[in-house]
Amino acid sequence: MTLGIIGNTKKLGLPAAVRLLLSLLEHSHARYIIDRDVLALLGEPGALTSGSYAGDLETCVAQSDVVIAFGGDGTILAVARQVGVRGTPILGVNLGKLGFLAEVAPEEMERAISDILAGRFAIEDRLVLEATSPATPGKTYHAINDIVVDKSRSSRLIDIETHIDGSFAVTYRGDGLIISSPTGSTAYALSNGGPIVTPTSSVIGITPVSPHTLSGRPLIVPDTSVIRVVVRSPEQEILFSADGQSEAFLRVPAEVVVKKAAHTVRLVKRTDKSYFDVLRAKLFWGQDARTTDG
Repeated sequence: MTLGIIGNTKKLGLPAAVRLLLSLLEHSHARYIIDRDVLALLGEPGALTSGSYAGDLETCVAQSDVVIAFGGDGTILAVARQVGVRGTPILGVNLGKLGFLAEVAPEEMERAISDILAGRFAIEDRLVLEATSPATPGKTYHAINDIVVDKSRSSRLIDIETHIDGSFAVTYRGDGLIISSPTGSTAYALSNGGPIVTPTSSVIGITPVSPHTLSGRPLIVPDTSVIRVVVRSPEQEILFSADGQSEAFLRVPAEVVVKKAAHTVRLVKRTDKSYFDVLRAKLFWGQDARTTDG
């Protein structure tokens, strides 16, 4: 097995965490490819073990069996887009804050790496969203968390016609609309009142951003649905984004079509921890502050 090692070089904890990983891999005589930018940050260009080498991000992704990504959820999202249709499994090591996608903390790496090298791990396929717009012909946007249409730089509300499989569903009036995967249910959608969805569910969430009416409620549809949204408000443009990173400004009337992509993102998951363990640890889910000591 060959591991690919990449990371967010802006994270202060990256050098120490990568050095720990390299020492574990050297002890295990494991092969790896390390991003040369990460290696340069370590200041130890001669530290590679036999059979291992440095390369660019593309090489690390293309020639590894498992990618180990150091950073926060934003790093995992960026790596997932780089992996694309290759389907290379990704293990996230959390150097950020919340870390829903990053599976392990640095202090848990020894056990996690031992399990990976021994084949004791699971792979979870996560739905990817695919979005297109007539305003950007030939361009396809992919998102692991969400596709968002919002009012851009305007302070005025926008009306968003929402169609499901060719049938008109509802017009949301508010600041925007979030179309989220199950993975993205705990991201922007959650902060706007959307439900928590277990990540392997075969559904897509539709959540309005600051709806102007109390009847503008979130909607869950099957992941086989094709969702078409049309903005006809008198504003000059809207902002259309995928995972908050790939974006475009579209002039109204603007149309965006979202559906399930043909490929998935494959995340390495620990067999000793469930999604509900993560919810309790990250969101203090189900805890009552009235019964907390202190």
